[in-house]
Amino acid sequence: MNSHTQKITLQGEAGVIEALRDAPEGDSCGVAIVAHPHPLFGGTMDNKVVQTLARAFVQCGWTVVRFNFRGVGASAGEHDAGAGEARDFLSVVAQVAPTSPLAIAGFSFGSFVASHALAELQTQRAIEKVAFVGTAAQRFTVAAVAPELHDKTLVVHGEQDDTVSLASVMDWARPQSLPVTVVPGGGHFFHGQLPLLKNLVVRHLLS
Repeated sequence: MNSHTQKITLQGEAGVIEALRDAPEGDSCGVAIVAHPHPLFGGTMDNKVVQTLARAFVQCGWTVVRFNFRGVGASAGEHDAGAGEARDFLSVVAQVAPTSPLAIAGFSFGSFVASHALAELQTQRAIEKVAFVGTAAQRFTVAAVAPELHDKTLVVHGEQDDTVSLASVMDWARPQSLPVTVVPGGGHFFHGQLPLLKNLVVRHLLS
């Protein structure tokens, strides 16, 4: 992604986890873990929305680690419908950010996975920032975000997302009174609107 991108190999319960670490210029303010979309539909850590999230965090001084879910790329194992992927997410956190300030992000299926990792992590340590994009609330049971994290959480969804309906995300967010930022005319992959998405995330991170 940039000259500061490093390939790293981590360990999960299914074996090797293939990952990339993106470092900011100068000192890092913490580590952000970014999860990718559904692996059975071509999702990888190189997805454009995932890279956009990574760029936003790096621009704001965060070190970013994105990784391939089990069975994707060089990551060992097989798809586990989100349960094993959430455990792998926790394994990645334990290895790359055991004590540093931590941020959590995900796109589509990755938001679903990240939400369940967040549900466990938020009881154990401070979470500085959360960013969910295209949250997969239509086909999966996305975990609720703790009320104390609402001010630290950005949920972005495209108005015309035909993969995950905006209505399903609102149905998930409404009982929590969790705000959702809607991108007018936006689709699931934010074609033509990735710079806008990046700016929304940067604004959130700097707030």
